[in-house]
Amino acid sequence: MVFEEKTIMHGEPDDEEEEEEEQEMVDPIETVRQTCAETEHCVQTREHLEQCETRVGSRSSTQENCTEELFDFLHARDHCVAHKLFHSVK
Repeated sequence: MVFEEKTIMHGEPDDEEEEEEEQEMVDPIETVRQTCAETEHCVQTREHLEQCETRVGSRSSTQENCTEELFDFLHARDHCVAHKLFHSVK
């Protein structure tokens, strides 16, 4: 009983409050990335990436990889994220 009173007096949250706080926290960059990935420009670059992956995957021996297409997609998505992310951060 004394320990419980000290815990409450010192303002330490109990286990249930800690779990609630952890569940509520969502990284805003993940939601913004999902939103940006659905924009027209990002969809086009993702389609180019998927076409490249299909093409490379269908060949048994090739030196081609999809690094350029991957970087194009990530650049387009991150460009969109950069403009939207800091408006949602406190």
